[in-house]
Amino acid sequence: MNLPNKLTIFRILLVPIMVIIPLLGLDTKVLGIPLSFIIIDLIFIIASYTDHLDGKLARKNNQITSFGKFADPLADKILVLAAMLILVEAGLLPAWIPIIVLFREFVVSGYRLIAVEKGGKVIAASFWGKLKTFTQMIAITLMFININNTNVFGAFIYGNLNGVELIINILSTVLMLISVIATIFSGWDYIKNGKDLLKD
Repeated sequence: MNLPNKLTIFRILLVPIMVIIPLLGLDTKVLGIPLSFIIIDLIFIIASYTDHLDGKLARKNNQITSFGKFADPLADKILVLAAMLILVEAGLLPAWIPIIVLFREFVVSGYRLIAVEKGGKVIAASFWGKLKTFTQMIAITLMFININNTNVFGAFIYGNLNGVELIINILSTVLMLISVIATIFSGWDYIKNGKDLLKD
């Protein structure tokens, strides 16, 4: 097994560790941020970097494999949705956001399966898909910086934040909204560009 595929598997294995961390009762706070969130955030950052690294290595060393084509996007979906659900459970993110992400991923995965069945036609990632991935990763990373339990999605609207807490909340909320918009448009791109797949 080549290095890019090992990095993909490593990323998948990091997800259950992320999920277990909140169950350990790490209530200690560092600079107002729960220790459990700091650990989860570090794991998420490492996992996100391996996503960039495995693709780069696979292309550079000509190590693109069928396993990588299947497992790499799957690992990304598992990572992002697991992180979002942790934030939902903590009351920091509304459930409608991961629901939209999940709906989009089901649609895209369905189109990919049909494309493979009909001869392996690949629908290239659009600008919206790249924007979705970038903003999701940054927004999720920022949302785990939950200083004094103030980094709730959209909390800045109520005007009771200031300083660093306000800046982080504005950034995390705006980037998360951009990622949702990009998620919807990238899903629509798949439907539009793959409409010929459903003609029969």
